[in-house]
Amino acid sequence: MVVGADFCLPMLEEARRKALPFLVQADGLALPFESGSFDVVTVAFGLRNMASWEKALLEMARVLRPGGLLVVLDFSLPANPLLRAVYRIYLHHLLPTIAGWATGRPEAYEYLGESIEKFPSGVGMNALLNACGFQCRRPKPMCFGIVTLYAAEKPGAVGLNDQA
Repeated sequence: MVVGADFCLPMLEEARRKALPFLVQADGLALPFESGSFDVVTVAFGLRNMASWEKALLEMARVLRPGGLLVVLDFSLPANPLLRAVYRIYLHHLLPTIAGWATGRPEAYEYLGESIEKFPSGVGMNALLNACGFQCRRPKPMCFGIVTLYAAEKPGAVGLNDQA
């Protein structure tokens, strides 16, 4: 069973329109699920916006069963210095200007750039995941490093002989 959870009610309403059956409005820092109740927890472009990345990751660890998988997808900065410089110009100047003009909300796109700059990526994200008790796999940069996929396991998988 797949359960969708989001703090933002309009996002849940959008998911409902796509026929996702199990949706819960919830704060990622205090999930309304029992400990160890999920095999996999995913978050896409959401961890970066939470009030505390560490608290959110600890809460995700809580609801994962031992041996469960956490998958995080979020924006990052390209490792290539030239591409990073060009991307920063786009992120801090072109995107807020164009998107702000199109939506009338340039501040939302200024926030996006600032949040991406502050968010840990690569080894920094893996260090945060490790500090929250996860065993990390190698980060997978995508789209020239503008987005990165992180996968980490909650240690302590119960072996077949250990189950009651």
